[in-house]
Amino acid sequence: MTRLQGLRSIEPLCAAAGVSRASYYRGALRGAPKASEMALRDLVQRLSLAHRKYGARRITALIRRQGWPVNHKRIERIRKADNLLCVPKKAFRPATTNSRHAWPIWPNLAGKLVPTGTDQLWVADITYVRLAEAFVYLAVILDAFSRKVVGWAMENHLRAELALTALERALQSRQVQAGGLVHHSDRGVQYASGGYVQRLLEAKIQPSMSRIARPTDNAMAESFMKTLKAEEVDGRLYRDLDHARTDIGRFIDQVYNRQRLHSALRYQSPEEFEAAYIENLSTAPVDRLQRPTATTTTVAY
Repeated sequence: MTRLQGLRSIEPLCAAAGVSRASYYRGALRGAPKASEMALRDLVQRLSLAHRKYGARRITALIRRQGWPVNHKRIERIRKADNLLCVPKKAFRPATTNSRHAWPIWPNLAGKLVPTGTDQLWVADITYVRLAEAFVYLAVILDAFSRKVVGWAMENHLRAELALTALERALQSRQVQAGGLVHHSDRGVQYASGGYVQRLLEAKIQPSMSRIARPTDNAMAESFMKTLKAEEVDGRLYRDLDHARTDIGRFIDQVYNRQRLHSALRYQSPEEFEAAYIENLSTAPVDRLQRPTATTTTVAY
């Protein structure tokens, strides 16, 4: 067609093809991709490759940060067309909780709390990490308001010292108001042990534990563990404990706390969300959550 256009005008060609001149130009414009569409597709490809574990909604949030007024459905169509799908999660998760012990069980207070600020509700959990020839275990504590990991520890055992180290690091990193914080966990022996509960009570922190056969009672901590496995651990081969501790520590401190976008935080990272909260407090103080009182069993040490 191009060579013929150099020899003859467009009108006879349109007449021979049975189309109007206007229809010819409209078809030519539709056939050529717009520069903006190509730029958006290029951006989607680059971000999807840089964040292989992100789905369409988080990629959309990243693109919006660069000034593109797009919705997740459009980004999802582009990703499907270019086969840019996120890496799937693995479903297997071995048990790390032993709730068959003689220590007192504390009532579940977390279900009654909707935190309106930081350090009102902490959630704790333990998971495994596979090494080349063994397993190690990670204990974490998150602030339920911002989803930030405020304390963590990794060891090659499941003794109570693992959870206690994570707790000590959380207490060192935060300014806890006496009587203003609830610590929620499962009923595992690490959290119910006398040493762990004693440290909570010394810090004027109220213990709280999930109900029997109710994993959703600690859903926020479980969600973090799934994110960790999907975006850092799965597909990795750690040589030893030090290697795992270094790489997972980097993910927690630099990626998860500072960079990872959370849909529950309006697609902000935990540190961004906390910074915005502190800024709002300086102009319009927010009343702290009024906590329900609960009768608890006195622990004998």
